Amino acid sequence: MSNEIVGLEPKAVWENFYKLTQVPRPSKKEEKIQAFMVNFGKNLGLVTEKDSVGNVLIRKPATPGMENRKGIIFQGHLDMVPQKNNGTVHDFENDPIDAWIDGEWVRARGTTLGADNGMGVACAMTVLAAKDLVHGPLEALFTCDEETGMTGAMGLKPNWLKGEILLNMDSEEEGELYVGCAGGVNADIEFEYDEVIVPQGVTPLKLVISGLRGGHSGLEINQGRGNANKLIIRFLKYATRELDARLAEINGGGMRNAIPREAYAVVLVPDENVAQLKSAVSKYQSIYKYELGAIEPNLSFTINETEIPESLIEERVQDDLIDSVYACPNGVIRMSDAMAGLVETSTNLSTVKSRKGVIFVKCLLRSSVESAKNDLVEMVDSVFALGGAMVSFDGDYPGWKPNMNSPILASMKEIYQNKFGKTPEILGIHAGLECGILGAAYPNWDMISFGPTMRSPHSPDERLFIPSVQKFWDFLVEVLKNSPLK
Repeated sequence: MSNEIVGLEPKAVWENFYKLTQVPRPSKKEEKIQAFMVNFGKNLGLVTEKDSVGNVLIRKPATPGMENRKGIIFQGHLDMVPQKNNGTVHDFENDPIDAWIDGEWVRARGTTLGADNGMGVACAMTVLAAKDLVHGPLEALFTCDEETGMTGAMGLKPNWLKGEILLNMDSEEEGELYVGCAGGVNADIEFEYDEVIVPQGVTPLKLVISGLRGGHSGLEINQGRGNANKLIIRFLKYATRELDARLAEINGGGMRNAIPREAYAVVLVPDENVAQLKSAVSKYQSIYKYELGAIEPNLSFTINETEIPESLIEERVQDDLIDSVYACPNGVIRMSDAMAGLVETSTNLSTVKSRKGVIFVKCLLRSSVESAKNDLVEMVDSVFALGGAMVSFDGDYPGWKPNMNSPILASMKEIYQNKFGKTPEILGIHAGLECGILGAAYPNWDMISFGPTMRSPHSPDERLFIPSVQKFWDFLVEVLKNSPLK
């Protein structure tokens, strides 16, 4: 175990980051880091509180002459993703992280580093402990369980914090300022069906869509990638209507936030229609390649004979399922009016799976505009309600609509330009950040998300770019020094 990173600059920041690496803090197991942070604040003589869900808040008064500045809130999350390589012996609940210097990067030996969001937390700690910085009233909010449910942000009580400007330090590219993110909600749809006896004179066939790129349903939803569930349902619409195919089983997609890469269906067709069905698969593969070939060069649609299934899905439910999934909105619904190139609203039809009398369909709906997200909820509900399915929604979290007239955005753009001679990139992200949830509890906050450069968070390849930490710190100090007047 090495402490070589404490010699890096800015020294105080890296010392605090090293201290964080020594405290185990996997998501859902954050008692040690919460106690550490409470002791940190109290040992500085600062007002320190912990709420009922595990968030820690530390307050620091303004330096003399800065009392008339708007209050700034630093915000980061205490937990880290616990991932390790095969063969690495590490107990995330008890062992410290072994960080080391690899050229211009800091890594961990065989595990995640915890720079997400440890470096943001370390910078906040450094400001709280500093005696030589100029700043207005400060609060540091350290949330819990961001990585597995945003429990801390969800449980934040109104009127606890006093500041007006939130600086979220959980972004991953120095020189970028994030001003918006998507909210989301899960759609859970169920079709119940009777299992029907397989008739005579039919041939069982397995249809498989594969080779699609998939990807993150927020970050890559605007790239036009194929959705395996939509493609196989499109074919089933034709096959059931024109060739008397009957559906026995369907299985497509997996995680809600992943664009489905593969799907298969087991169908039975009259023996005399087998050749036509095989020919239709070849035709549809050509259609799919013609439509999607530029973005999905490895798309494959195959058909093979398979074993006779035990039963079929009753025809009425089969048809309702196909019609509903075919009609369900998928992909980009609307682009942002506030920011060019940013997806505002989308949906990912992530899963279609049949199992023992029930077909489960799942979607993830996203939008940075709350009313648009609610409209999408009603749209999806209407489509599947018409098909006779049971529809419910859960996991709702709000988005953060970009405000290009934000005062803190204007201030930080000017500070960055003056200090580094270039304009920072202003971006939104079509994925979830804590800012959306926090802003729902504190709608008056003016918010920015930024951070130093890191790569491959959530994996043992996670690494932090050393030069970006100094640059990020210097920028942060200037932002504090030039914080807006009340």
